[in-house]
Amino acid sequence: MDSISRCARTPSGRLFIVRHGESGWNRMDLVQGQSPAAAGLTGRGREHAAAAASRLAGSGATVILTSDLRRARETALPIAAALGVPTRLEPRLRERNLGTAEGRPAADVTPAETGFAGERVTDPDARPADGESIRELYARVTGLLGELAASDTGGRIVLVTHGGPVRVARAYLAGLDAAEMPWPPVLNGSVLEVACADLLRRRAV
Repeated sequence: MDSISRCARTPSGRLFIVRHGESGWNRMDLVQGQSPAAAGLTGRGREHAAAAASRLAGSGATVILTSDLRRARETALPIAAALGVPTRLEPRLRERNLGTAEGRPAADVTPAETGFAGERVTDPDARPADGESIRELYARVTGLLGELAASDTGGRIVLVTHGGPVRVARAYLAGLDAAEMPWPPVLNGSVLEVACADLLRRRAV
């Protein structure tokens, strides 16, 4: 029996997808993306991380994969302490690369650059200069999710990431591609629980 069949037949397999706690640039409403200058967690952000850690303490997760961006790594620390499990860096969990828009006030970045307006994707191929499109983000994140689901044999994994990847995961599970996906708010410190078998069913479509 191959690994995909094993995972599909194992209902306990779970991914717990966590958005990082509030960061300094969240509070200032600046575009963060993958900027190395983006601030770490605020005091409120550390509270978000602690709340996520408390929620996940009984999850049975055996490993944490985290974006290598500072705000995600800082969120992963109390989760790892609560679970007593190792943390590994996974660059595919990074926020969307927003190129020359990074560091600017979010209100000054146009839909022609971001590819979304309000809570809907308007152009999945739009991108700021030197940045990444929503379609590219979607391919990166769903590729990782499919890989994790197919290689899992009933384990539980925490993924610490960002708003963009969380939106992609929700859309993918709903059967929506990059052009169809919504772009709703994602709360800092929120946890999305995903069954491995659900990801495999979506992957098989």
